[in-house]
Amino acid sequence: MRVILKSDVKKVGKKGEVVEVSDGYGRNFLIAKGLAVPETKHSMEILSEQKAEEAAEEAKREAEARELAAKMEKMILNFTVKTGVEGRVFGSVSTKQITEALAKQGVRIDKRKILDTAPIQTLGITNVRIELHKNVIGTIRVKLFGSEK
Repeated sequence: MRVILKSDVKKVGKKGEVVEVSDGYGRNFLIAKGLAVPETKHSMEILSEQKAEEAAEEAKREAEARELAAKMEKMILNFTVKTGVEGRVFGSVSTKQITEALAKQGVRIDKRKILDTAPIQTLGITNVRIELHKNVIGTIRVKLFGSEK
């Protein structure tokens, strides 16, 4: 029996795949639990429409990510850290601080999307890469100023 999966099923397949399963497993488990529908001409048409909608939505998200990346290229985040003799830095700027500073400027980013995870501990400008989409990586500049105390 061939079925179209409506959600991911472990050891069977992912959502939207057409898979061959035994008749009993397909009828009594997958279809009964709402995890799959039988493969018919009508269900295949619905599947192709859903895939087209998903592709359009994905393209829209990628375009939004590219716009955000262009906006972020122009941004500079300024942070002040304590410094000692000869410009030695005490403390650092973490990914959490970067995401909070971006949020203040209206850009919401998950801190786990920042690719350069090492804390910034050098004065001056540092480029930080952020994954905005699986195909789009934006760069933001972080500038550290020193203040002796």
